Amino acid sequence: MANNPGAKKRIRQNAVRRLRNRYRLLTTRTAIKKLRHASDKATAEKLLPGTVSLIDKCVKVNLFHKNKANRLKGHLTKQVSKLS
Repeated sequence: MANNPGAKKRIRQNAVRRLRNRYRLLTTRTAIKKLRHASDKATAEKLLPGTVSLIDKCVKVNLFHKNKANRLKGHLTKQVSKLS
């Protein structure tokens, strides 16, 4: 157990960050799923910029590796462009 004030503060910070990261990751994954299940091109094109923005924010806080994010964005963009 934490014995000094610095360790106690670190425990509090980690708890807050864990919840924030969890929310951000779940929100991003939900946005990706919605985009993948979009059936018409107009809807998909509306969802794409927001989803890409969420992915970039996850990279910024190290939830996704930058290469994974680029791969995701490329796959999603390719999928949207294939829709008719």
